[in-house]
Amino acid sequence: MDKEKDILVGKTLSDFQELARERGWPKFTARQLTEWIYQKNVSSFEEMTNISKKIRQELEQDFEVGLTPHIKVSTSTDGTKKYLYPYGPLKFIETAYIPEESRNTLCVSSQIGCKMGCLFCMTGKQGFQGNLTAGQIVNQVLSLPERETLSNIVYMGMGEPFDNLKAVMKSVEIFTADWGLGMSPKRITVSTIGIIPAMKEFIENSNAHLAISLHSPFEDERRKLMPIESVYSLPQLIDTLHEYDFGRQRRVSFEYIMFKDVNDQKKHVNQITKLLHGLRARVNLIRFHPIPGTPLEGTDDATIEWFRDELNRKGIKTTIRASRGQDIEAACGLLSTKEMVKMQEPDF
Repeated sequence: MDKEKDILVGKTLSDFQELARERGWPKFTARQLTEWIYQKNVSSFEEMTNISKKIRQELEQDFEVGLTPHIKVSTSTDGTKKYLYPYGPLKFIETAYIPEESRNTLCVSSQIGCKMGCLFCMTGKQGFQGNLTAGQIVNQVLSLPERETLSNIVYMGMGEPFDNLKAVMKSVEIFTADWGLGMSPKRITVSTIGIIPAMKEFIENSNAHLAISLHSPFEDERRKLMPIESVYSLPQLIDTLHEYDFGRQRRVSFEYIMFKDVNDQKKHVNQITKLLHGLRARVNLIRFHPIPGTPLEGTDDATIEWFRDELNRKGIKTTIRASRGQDIEAACGLLSTKEMVKMQEPDF
């Protein structure tokens, strides 16, 4: 049986330096590899022309670059594209490319499925099927047909990024390092439901933006929507954020999906204002588009606009996020769930 080859996508410069030491390759081989893989985006060792033939033969024998192409793409009338990637039998993840006038954003996934069980999330209904490696996260960018046009990355796809912290941090390093993709950390946002220990590590060891899934400013309501509230409460979360100075260059934002008659009243405006007092933060209001198996409904546009105006009037910078890709089931988890179910169906 053939020995499984080691994947190179997802390795950092220090990983490559260690590999060069182990193999007895010249030190500069490490930099050459990061340049070819992350900056020149080659997928074969034959193309790495400034690396000696002997080393290329070793690489061919024991390693593979490890890029995985998408197997399906859905394109929306608004230009949003959703790519589907296979990562094992009956395991799929989604990546959404969202073009706008001033930016082009890629929404990447960090896990296959999710264990957090939020009431409004389709990915959670799949259950947890595994963590993505740093390479599988980075692959979503490297294999993107629109890679050259990409300006921003958000970790808001499938999974909870801070439940897979090591791989997420490694992928952020690859995206931002000068030997990697060289992106500004200000163009990367990592979203979390509020796993506090991992969030602290992220804040202390990264300069990327942080987004918190809020969805209700009241603990009892939030607990019904998001079971994590029973583990890491809102007061703990807000107190932790107050420990850090985010300065003018780094942003913390709060994601707030609006549910009809659940979290869209005056009392919610008042409590959000109280909760976020003293934090330099913004609130992003998000329209909810119903998913199968949830009792929740989306708030109407007039109420969402009123909610935004009230928060802004109280000094909380608030915007409404534009809905994108609804005709291609852009809600996280819908496309991969459908593919998973289709693959399980008997072929008559």
